[in-house]
Amino acid sequence: MINITLPDGSVRQYDKGITSMQIAQSISEGLARNVLAAEVDGEVWDASRPIEQDSSVKLLTWNDAKGKSTYWHSSAHLMAEALEALYPGTKFGIGPAIETGFYYDVDFGDKTLSSDDFKKIEDKMIELAKAKSEYIRKPVSKSDAISYFTEKGDEYKLDLIKDLPDGSITFYTQGNFTDLCRGPHIPNTGFIKAAKLMSLAGAYWRGDESRKQLTRIYGVTFPKASELTEYLHVIEEAKKRDHRKLGKELELFAFSEKVGMGLPLWLPKGTALRERLTNFLQKAQVKAGYEQVITPHIGHKNLYVTSGHYEKYGADSFQPIKTPQEGEEFFLKPMNCPHHCEIYKTKPRSYKDLPVRLAEFGTVYRYEQSGELHGLTRVRGFTQDDAHLFCRPDQVKEEFKKVIDLVLYVFGALGFEDYIAQVSLRDPNNKAKYIGTDENWALAESAIIEAAEEKGLRTVIETGEAAFYGPKLDFMVKDALGRKWQLGTIQVDYNLPERFELEYTGADNQKHRPVMIHRAPFGSMERFVAVLIEHCAGNFPLWLSPEQFIILPISEKYEDYAKNVSDVLKNSDICGLIDFRDEKIGRKIRDAEVKKIPYMLIVGEKEAAEGMVSVRKHGQGDLGSMSIEEFKQQIIKEITV
Repeated sequence: MINITLPDGSVRQYDKGITSMQIAQSISEGLARNVLAAEVDGEVWDASRPIEQDSSVKLLTWNDAKGKSTYWHSSAHLMAEALEALYPGTKFGIGPAIETGFYYDVDFGDKTLSSDDFKKIEDKMIELAKAKSEYIRKPVSKSDAISYFTEKGDEYKLDLIKDLPDGSITFYTQGNFTDLCRGPHIPNTGFIKAAKLMSLAGAYWRGDESRKQLTRIYGVTFPKASELTEYLHVIEEAKKRDHRKLGKELELFAFSEKVGMGLPLWLPKGTALRERLTNFLQKAQVKAGYEQVITPHIGHKNLYVTSGHYEKYGADSFQPIKTPQEGEEFFLKPMNCPHHCEIYKTKPRSYKDLPVRLAEFGTVYRYEQSGELHGLTRVRGFTQDDAHLFCRPDQVKEEFKKVIDLVLYVFGALGFEDYIAQVSLRDPNNKAKYIGTDENWALAESAIIEAAEEKGLRTVIETGEAAFYGPKLDFMVKDALGRKWQLGTIQVDYNLPERFELEYTGADNQKHRPVMIHRAPFGSMERFVAVLIEHCAGNFPLWLSPEQFIILPISEKYEDYAKNVSDVLKNSDICGLIDFRDEKIGRKIRDAEVKKIPYMLIVGEKEAAEGMVSVRKHGQGDLGSMSIEEFKQQIIKEITV
């Protein structure tokens, strides 16, 4: 008998050789019908694979990320089977699961695939899926693997096999298709009920431009047809909300090849939005005891050698800036923390002075690869709403909890209500990736875990996702379409204070090291604005909107009255503009709706005579007439955050 420990901590005894599917059946037939795979001692296995020793087992379903990944990897094999049936002689590269679906790199020889072929392939996939063919795992020797794919004439699989040690090679077969694969896979193809091929792309074999370009086919599958329909609706909605599209339409930001890839230009309206976000957070920071600082855009190379950033990121950063002084080198600032350490050191500190909270909206520069750049979400120059807290060890947890409160305040004001806090820890099996002692890492990790628990956060633990200098708490936020974004981060760091020899005088009159907390509620202004645009589809909260009103005179005769209305509102810090165009009022209203301006104030003969405005709200329509003062007070009340 062997002991099987389940996620709830309970232990059950089974015969040696039991499978995860049999374990599921012993618990509930309903559960067994939904099991896709299992996590056995942290490794994902086929549900049919025998377990030979005491193990911890987690049964994986569609609701688990690793269950979905297994499902989509199996779907890639199903698509390959369909392609081989439809296009004999097709050769296959790799076919992994990705975040939303899967892809397979394929060599069709002389044939060129197009999106016109998608429907035929999808139909074939579903036809094959209905056969409920099992995914059968088979260990093979290296010589047998080479023989199989030599006979098949698939040079891509042979190229993969040559790097694999004998004794580690497995094949998976479902129906009439056999693939080189280490797995795992779902029990059978019958779990796949709906399939959609999404797009085509070119991909050089093994990423080498000197080798053949294959056709990369992206697809997605679901266990219910209704889920595919919902997914496709979300995709269409996401296209409408794409921050790159809306950013251009709403005149928020732009890019210029002459300025450089990944270096956004903030236009007047986008700058107004950014400034309001900045002012909002600065106001909250002042209340929380932060002091604002400013540091240069460049720093001496030695600064980043001391911090450890040069060793970890130097090769992938913008390269050094050389000066006329022989051997002198500077770097574009990749992060603000080393500069803040030097600010801390500008004067002696006592235990009574701590915590010291330094905040900066600091622009930093990182050389992201051109293929990874994407609108505002991945750029080479971005502004972090950065702050670094220097505190005594006994203050760490309390300060960390206060930062959590600040992050949640920001999320609440901007309508982000669905989030999970990811506790990112060091990989204990790869300590070379990190700096600092085991003792300091243990202290930092326990402080984060305890603070998150005491604040009642929903958390998930991710081992190996820590920063190189310390563990962190990352806030994973779901937007209006249910997509996950990493926004806001808090990190505990015992290492930079050590490297920069930071000190304070304790109550015992001895020198002690402070602990450093890094935090950025927005993360970066660029990424946050991109996510915010897509979350609210460009319909910003009134207090944040660059243009809160637009006045639409019915004709030129009422332009002076429109200017008077505008002056009254602007004197109360309510921002807007007047549409002076010689257009019909219907056209002006339609254009204002497209620009997503929250309020339209229509003024004509009646309004001018009575000191009124006719009010329309974006997306809602006519709100009736009201006095200028009445409208002003309504807006002031609405924009108070």
